[in-house]
Amino acid sequence: MSKRKIVYIVSDSAGETAELMVKAILTQFSEEDIEIQNISYVEDVQDINNILAVARYYNSIIAYTIVISTLKQYLDQKAREERIIAIDLMNPLMNAFSKTFNKEPNFQPGLLRKLDDNYLRRVEAVEFAVKYDNGQDIYGIKRADIVLIGVSRTSKTPLSMYLAYKRFKVANVPLVPEIAPPDELFSIPKNKCVGLIITPDKLNEIRKERLEGLGLTSQSNYANLTRILEESEYAEKIMKRIDCPVINVSNKAIEETADLILEMFKKERSWIG
Repeated sequence: MSKRKIVYIVSDSAGETAELMVKAILTQFSEEDIEIQNISYVEDVQDINNILAVARYYNSIIAYTIVISTLKQYLDQKAREERIIAIDLMNPLMNAFSKTFNKEPNFQPGLLRKLDDNYLRRVEAVEFAVKYDNGQDIYGIKRADIVLIGVSRTSKTPLSMYLAYKRFKVANVPLVPEIAPPDELFSIPKNKCVGLIITPDKLNEIRKERLEGLGLTSQSNYANLTRILEESEYAEKIMKRIDCPVINVSNKAIEETADLILEMFKKERSWIG
């Protein structure tokens, strides 16, 4: 039996930079079954020795971003001795910066995360979007920067995640005729809420595809056009009652809808940039 094909990503920090680069390269080898294993926060030579041992066994590649010079030198030396391919993804470019701009690097791991406040805000926003997705917890409505409402399959969840990546805390609430909307929707500023609508034919098509993807019959009430018309009429009544902005997402990409939402909020709130 042939051994597994593995690329070990080794870093004295989280290893996210190296992982993105390796994944980009792997897309050029789509037919190859190659594993990625991320080994983060490498601290000493024993960690390096352990990595080299498994890399030697599987005849693997090591791709690394190590800025601690003693660990880098040890890995380079031992990899040469063991005839293991170890690729330095960071230092060649860092050396070019140093020579060109006549500056010495800090040689401290993890500075990107420490300095990137946007990263922390983005993580917080993504966690918020997951927690308050699909009306799971109405407490998020008042805490959210943006609240999305609409019937099922109007892109509420992907929009929430996309906007979260832009660092906005987004809650989304489905509108269903049999379930009264949360009172909180009517107590927040109307311009904080955005209604998403879609043409019945388009929604019918999307729901049928969804059912087929789940292996269910497309004759379900979920994709029934009469039911869709009922849901859409109900949702639009709620949106009129709230008096919130409304976007028709029928033929719009997620990015396009998100841009429209952010443009609305730029006009209303100076804190969105």
